[in-house]
Amino acid sequence: MIEISALRVFLAAAEEKNFSQAAKRLHMSQSAVSQHIQAMEQAYHVELFLRRGRSIALSEAGESLLPMAREVLRSARLLEDSLHNINHEVGGELLIACSTSAGKYLMPVLLSMFQEQYPAVHPRVKVMGRDRVFENLIAQKIPIGVTSKLLEHRDIECRPLFEDRIYLIVPVDHPWAEYGYATPDDLLDQKIILREEVSGTCETVMQELKKFSIMPDMLNVTMELGNPEAIEMAVERGVGIAFVSEMVAARGLAFGHIKKIELQGADLRRTVYIARHINNPFTRAQSLFWEFAQAQRTQLNTEIWQSLTTFVS
Repeated sequence: MIEISALRVFLAAAEEKNFSQAAKRLHMSQSAVSQHIQAMEQAYHVELFLRRGRSIALSEAGESLLPMAREVLRSARLLEDSLHNINHEVGGELLIACSTSAGKYLMPVLLSMFQEQYPAVHPRVKVMGRDRVFENLIAQKIPIGVTSKLLEHRDIECRPLFEDRIYLIVPVDHPWAEYGYATPDDLLDQKIILREEVSGTCETVMQELKKFSIMPDMLNVTMELGNPEAIEMAVERGVGIAFVSEMVAARGLAFGHIKKIELQGADLRRTVYIARHINNPFTRAQSLFWEFAQAQRTQLNTEIWQSLTTFVS
């Protein structure tokens, strides 16, 4: 009979599409992952993966096995969960997929708070784009997703989790720094650093600026960066001004490396949501985290800000 451990290796390799990445995820050597896959293929006389140099792809047989492997592993997690419950212990893996800012700033704080109550739970966070979070939830590859995009689908339950404010930041020697405010029209004369258009931050900012009849092609975009921390650093160096999440701006503001500017009349906020597939049965750990996250909503802003701005000398 096929072993659960072998199915875990197969699933990791299938999802990562790379034996090396699967090995990192499973805390194994790449050779051990390859050996597990080869042993399965030899035992059942079937090719599960098509090898293409360093990349791999599922064969037709592998594709047919994948949903069954997920179902078996899901049942195994529920069985493990039941065994923990016999001794009134909450444990097991807690897999969460997050968009970029949530994965870097929100989840470490929230999960550390959760583990204080349930130390036997082992969280695993996968950071990906907002659309991929949605795709993985629909395919039931992940039990819980956290993203700044409201996921509207009949099979997805989506709840507000965190209110993220977006700040306009400028270098400390910028003319606006002394006054602390500007109007939307003032942006037209400034060098602006932007995130890529698909980011939640950029989308929120552009939607708000449209209310003031400011279109993207009217802005003097001097640089476009895909990393929010890189944008904050570019502002520090005087390259331009930028809109970033308050979580990204926190340390620079606390150290006095940048200044926050109020954009008069603009409401630059976005909601971060927690989501799940309604047909995906939760383990005890997943169910408790789902409710725990909701209960911590009012405390999250304070906890995150303190974690980012409290420095140990």
